[in-house]
Amino acid sequence: MKRFWLTMLTLGFVMVSSTTIFAADVKFTGSFYAAGMYLDNTSFMGNGSEKPSTAFYYQRMRIQAEFIATPALKLITRFDAMERMWGHVRSTVPLVTANDADSAGTRAENENIAWDWAYVNYKSAIGVFDVGYMNYGSTGTIFGNNSMPQARIKYTYIIGPFTINPAISKVAENNRTALAPGVLTTDRDRDVYHLLGVYKWKGGLAGFNVNYYRYADNRTAVTPYTRKYYLFTPYVIAQVGPVALQAEFNYATGKDSYEPPATRQDADIESISGWVDATVDFGMFYAGGSIAYVSGDVDSSDNKVKNVLNGGRDWNPCLIMFNWDRFYWQGALNGWTSTFGTVTTATSDVGIMNNAWFGQIRGGVRPIADLDIMASVSYAEADKLPTGFIKRDYGWEVDVVATYKITSNLSYMVGAGYLFTGDYFVAGKGVTTTPATADVEDNFIVLNKLTLTF
Repeated sequence: MKRFWLTMLTLGFVMVSSTTIFAADVKFTGSFYAAGMYLDNTSFMGNGSEKPSTAFYYQRMRIQAEFIATPALKLITRFDAMERMWGHVRSTVPLVTANDADSAGTRAENENIAWDWAYVNYKSAIGVFDVGYMNYGSTGTIFGNNSMPQARIKYTYIIGPFTINPAISKVAENNRTALAPGVLTTDRDRDVYHLLGVYKWKGGLAGFNVNYYRYADNRTAVTPYTRKYYLFTPYVIAQVGPVALQAEFNYATGKDSYEPPATRQDADIESISGWVDATVDFGMFYAGGSIAYVSGDVDSSDNKVKNVLNGGRDWNPCLIMFNWDRFYWQGALNGWTSTFGTVTTATSDVGIMNNAWFGQIRGGVRPIADLDIMASVSYAEADKLPTGFIKRDYGWEVDVVATYKITSNLSYMVGAGYLFTGDYFVAGKGVTTTPATADVEDNFIVLNKLTLTF
């Protein structure tokens, strides 16, 4: 596999070097938003244990620059800048040292400027080559996508209605280098191999994506193991008359292979997720709904791993529940735990759907061409009930969002959401480690956002 990619990459660069390079033209595109958020309770806990409300403004600028050497050759770059809260203190040390989830830089760098992309795009006679840091983690529908910059080699070949995309991604490099001179081990990288096939027709497309993950970075852990698994993703996006359809299914299968001194047995990976969404457009009015599922795993000691997949950071179906933007700027919404006083992800909403069934119905109206008003009702419950938990329901959420297009490039959004918080977040109410008075509080959010695109 590696020899194949080295051969293809060499061929691509030979063809690039044989092309006459002229002075580059530069094309800029991008976006800027400024937003405000009010959240009534910064936890799910009630009965006097509520956390304070919060209200703040924040913003982000994102610029993509394409340096065009020839019609067939360009360098594509992107950076985020001034991604910060208005008037707030700058990032503290823990945030400085940690890479941002969807950026190539740290959060502190994003508050000034952080480069995410820099890659060569070459349209050759035998296909398109992309080499460098580019978008990774987004395939098919928006469900399950976790977009982030990553080092990749990608090849694209189009023949009629078919597109073929093989690729290799370097997720983590742990070999001995100038920046890691103390490394005395090898074969601890994270690599992903991709093969995507897409068929397009008038009004839609269908794709099948196969990813092979080889994660060996835990081979030096206290309990060393290597994770290898395949991810199979069929999906479809289609317009059938007035109905817009989207569907995606994800199946991960493989193994965690443990090495000495680990004594536990190998664990089989079997994780499933899926999403079906439909919207019917009646002109001024529209209506639709979604069903989503992500398998849960509540027993970390058995030989099954069922929580490899999630709903993704890009998919934000509600304003409060499973909303990465809300989590990124405000933080986790924590509930009670089966061990009182301990905060765990099992009883927290961290912006990504895990271990859940989700359903939503929605409807909207466009009273004028530039105004869109949408209301939705959503319900979610846990797929698996952890030990000590008594209820599955995450809760019911009602959201109303209005977006007005001020100009072709400038829009303003205002939204409000109310969560009838479910008893899942109470965890083990009444047991000795959780007070009998433990209860959850309903919550609501108000947002507004001004967005400029160019």
